[in-house]
Amino acid sequence: QVQLVESGGGLVQTGGSLRLSCAASRATFSNYAKGWFRQAPGKEREFVATISRTGGSTYYADSVKGRFTISRDTSKNTVYLQMNDLKSEDTAVYYCAARPALPITAISEYTTWGQGTQVTVSS
Repeated sequence: QVQLVESGGGLVQTGGSLRLSCAASRATFSNYAKGWFRQAPGKEREFVATISRTGGSTYYADSVKGRFTISRDTSKNTVYLQMNDLKSEDTAVYYCAARPALPITAISEYTTWGQGTQVTVSS
C-alpha cells in the first residue's frame, strides 16, 4: 500500500503562489493516477486536479483552471500542485490521492489518501 505525505501548505496573501508536494512511499506510485482535492470548512471535499500515470493527461476543476498546475516527478515519487493567483475561496485543506487506474474526478474512486495540508489565503 502506497503512503502519501503532503507538504507545502501555509498562509499566503491574495494573488500569491504556493506549491504543494505529495511524496509517495513507494516507487510503484508511478503506476497510479494522482489527484489533488480540497475541503473548506463546512463544505464537502471537492476535486481540484488529476494527472494520469504517464503524465500525458491532466484535468482541472473549472474553479482552478488557468491558475493551478498539476505535475509529477517519477524520479522523486512526488506529485506537485502549483497554485498561482490564489483567492480567498482557495482556502482549504488540500489532500493528495492516488488510484491504480485512469485519472478521474470522482473522489470515491481514489483508494489512497494523504493526511492533508492547510492552505490559507488572506486578503
